[in-house]
Amino acid sequence: QVQLVESGGGLVQPGGSLRLSCAPSRSNIRFYTMGWYRQAPGKQRELVADITSGGSTKYADSVKGRFTISRDNAKNTVYLQMNSLKPEDTAVYYCKQYGLKYGDDYWGQGTQVTVSS
Repeated sequence: QVQLVESGGGLVQPGGSLRLSCAPSRSNIRFYTMGWYRQAPGKQRELVADITSGGSTKYADSVKGRFTISRDNAKNTVYLQMNSLKPEDTAVYYCKQYGLKYGDDYWGQGTQVTVSS
């Protein structure tokens, strides 16, 4: 059914920036809260940021002030702008589409972000 395709990951030096993109294959993001999660080695998956259809945002304390989640409904794409990256930001980042009902969530395959000098 719905596939979420993430892109934009890669290797970056500390202090650098990356922008991740998430493009659902079929669904219209206007109707959904969208989010970014990440999972670092040896850690559980955690919320990074999400954005509602109305534009309200929420951020993890660890990224607040450095990361920005945004949505371009015309392009049907969700972004995560990551600035001032730190080595501890290294993780696989996953896009999430929150379902209209509990249990209807969809996840992307993830994109690797590595912050290293």
